[in-house]
Amino acid sequence: MRNLKSTLALTFALLSPAAMAQDLTRQLTDFFSHRLAGFSDSVVVNVRSPDTQLPQCEQPAFSVMGNARLWGNQTVVAQCATEKKYIQVMVEATGNYVVAAQSVPRGAALQPGSVTLKRGRLDQLPPRTMLDINQAQDAVTMRDLAPGQAIQLSMLRQSWRVKAGQKVQVIASGDGFSVNGEGQALNNAAVAQNARVRMPSGQVVSGQVDSDGNILINL
Repeated sequence: MRNLKSTLALTFALLSPAAMAQDLTRQLTDFFSHRLAGFSDSVVVNVRSPDTQLPQCEQPAFSVMGNARLWGNQTVVAQCATEKKYIQVMVEATGNYVVAAQSVPRGAALQPGSVTLKRGRLDQLPPRTMLDINQAQDAVTMRDLAPGQAIQLSMLRQSWRVKAGQKVQVIASGDGFSVNGEGQALNNAAVAQNARVRMPSGQVVSGQVDSDGNILINL
């Protein structure tokens, strides 16, 4: 009898709202840890919705509502069969991000020693903070940078591969043919950006800059 009572007590404890909430938090942590793999190796999920709004099945299917953010305040859809619950959570993520290693003046090209990685809470950083240090390669600053400052993508631009007034090769290609000619660039452009070119005839064409500085036009 004593063993039966103990088993029943344990069963009721496992089915209690508190126990279900703890298990839901664990499942959500696993969900976001998988989603943030490569960005963060330490994820903490805080469920902010009351227990009455949480799903009642043991293993709900999770999805995140149209939100480009990976962390911070999130709305998670938890589906149990045909029933959906909308859960408000706060996702804390820790990982590496890019900071200035030294003072860098506006308009300067970043060098290998200009930036470094720092570890910290990603959810507390400004929007579009750079996480991949390779994105800083050959970039030019749009503003002064202070040592230790988190670098946002909006603070940088890619270095110009083509500059206005420069002579460039225009390569136009189509199905089974390719022609090329020389023209004069009308605007600055980085690799993979569009450049406008005035040809000797006076015609202005537009194409994408490749890594060699050629202007590619697909016909």
